[in-house]
Amino acid sequence: MDDDDIVLLPRRARWVPIATVLAGSLVTLLPIVADWPLLPPVGLLMLLGWRLLRPEMWPSWIALPLGLFDDLFSGQPLGSAMALWTIVFVAFDMMDNRAVWRDYWMDWLTAAAAIIFCLAGGVGLVAFTTGGGYLLAIVPQTIITILLFPAAMRLCAALDRWRLR
Repeated sequence: MDDDDIVLLPRRARWVPIATVLAGSLVTLLPIVADWPLLPPVGLLMLLGWRLLRPEMWPSWIALPLGLFDDLFSGQPLGSAMALWTIVFVAFDMMDNRAVWRDYWMDWLTAAAAIIFCLAGGVGLVAFTTGGGYLLAIVPQTIITILLFPAAMRLCAALDRWRLR
């Protein structure tokens, strides 16, 4: 691809995906009180939705600053989302290089694996750093997050149509 072939996108096309992931990470600031962690990680859902919808849009390193923003507002140890999200992005890049085709069910399966990895990895890092955290406590949150992934994907698709107009 030459420099002449590159089309500059309007600001909306560049910033809407990033803004939706950042807004999803800010959902943790809502005053929701629960005995068990039930609130899905909306920032992660939006990140996965955009990555699986438009794999060519973001390089793997974009997960670092987005993960840092999520860590600052989620209460997780600093660097946990940065590391876990980057590992997921690198794994998705490797999967894209090897996969011949992808469909809806394959995207949902890979997103489910990424969600389980990120949530379980977050609990593992909390257990390592503070000595607390139980893996069984995140089972409802994991199930809710996996079931909400198609809705996040549809939201990303609708925002994608809007941003490219």
